[in-house]
Amino acid sequence: MSTINELVFLHQMAAPCHLALLAESIGLKTRIVKHAAELDLDKSRRSFYLITQKGSALDNKGIPLLASRLVSHFPVALYQVERDSLDQESAMLLGIRGILFADQRMDLMLTGLRKMVAEELWYDRTLLSKMFRRVVQKLEGNNEMPSDTVAMLQMLTSRERTIIQFVSSGARNKEIAHRLCISEHTVKAHISSIFRKTQSRNRVELLRWAQTYQTHFELCS
Repeated sequence: MSTINELVFLHQMAAPCHLALLAESIGLKTRIVKHAAELDLDKSRRSFYLITQKGSALDNKGIPLLASRLVSHFPVALYQVERDSLDQESAMLLGIRGILFADQRMDLMLTGLRKMVAEELWYDRTLLSKMFRRVVQKLEGNNEMPSDTVAMLQMLTSRERTIIQFVSSGARNKEIAHRLCISEHTVKAHISSIFRKTQSRNRVELLRWAQTYQTHFELCS
């Protein structure tokens, strides 16, 4: 049974939020917020946040910056997404539950809402298959890697793995701090720890390390 009490739509456009109306038609409780500053981030409300891509500030992957900040604390999905404007793999790795495209049929959008509220992912099957194969490769690779390499990967915290992904995408400390809602000083501390654990002396060496072990660390739980 779902533990979600309501769907919160960040809808910054003048036009009505038709998706919220559709959600209500199948018995889902909804709330529409016009501005990010009006979001009530009370975890006890057990809200599921739907962030529109259209009209939002985006990162270089096409992901709304607000979604990047919320996703570590709340379930988040994206809607009103234009096809080919967003890196779906990056969105999934970030923890976003699913994507509803602007040109998608309404019945598929409703199915997607139901699935996500039921704690399932809503992504293209091809992408899900690709990510599943990567998990299998990771597990097989762990059996082949030297024990000291496995230990190195396991030393990285979830936050450090996230920061490695940001660094690999070209993000600077200021952007990483903004997306994770932490200070630049904290980012620097994390990166120093990452350098030590991966035996990297700088970002270039860290990028090489990440490319070598990407399959193994980016989907670690």
